[in-house]
Amino acid sequence: MSAPARWLVQHEALHADCRVFRVYQEHCHHPLDHREGDFFVLRANDWVLALPVTAEGRLVLVRQHRFGTRALSVEPPGGVIEAGEDPRVAAARETAEETGYVGGRATLLGTVAPNPAIQSNHAHFVLLEGVHLGAPTAPDEHEELEVLLVDPRDALRAAAAEPSTHALAFLALHRLQAARPELFA
Repeated sequence: MSAPARWLVQHEALHADCRVFRVYQEHCHHPLDHREGDFFVLRANDWVLALPVTAEGRLVLVRQHRFGTRALSVEPPGGVIEAGEDPRVAAARETAEETGYVGGRATLLGTVAPNPAIQSNHAHFVLLEGVHLGAPTAPDEHEELEVLLVDPRDALRAAAAEPSTHALAFLALHRLQAARPELFA
């Protein structure tokens, strides 16, 4: 069996504009065996998940309704990165808007492709160390958020026990644990 090849996009067209993402239909061609097919790709801005930690070592999380699962979810603050915006800046902005926590030193912990089978964007995990309450919140129109201060160990245990945990939130906690194991000791 030979190694897989990168298919070539012959043409693409906007299939649906869904406000927070666009669906494109791409007609692709295999460069070696000449198979062709139509594929649908979701295109959206990159996302950021912030991991704000207070000077006391408490993790700032939010609980909110998620329309996809029709359930409440506990997760790091985060959201869409604006075009050209640094993920560290976006993490600080989203944290302030959603929780009122500001300040701290921002460190990029990693980047992943949330679902490369159908999505073109990336999610970035940013640690914000030494945050403190200091700004009024400014949630988006459809956000209703409860701010939680949690021991990182408890956050990871709860995420592991929840059957419908937000996968990126769970991965973000693991990235935090790898970067700052002392918070989980």
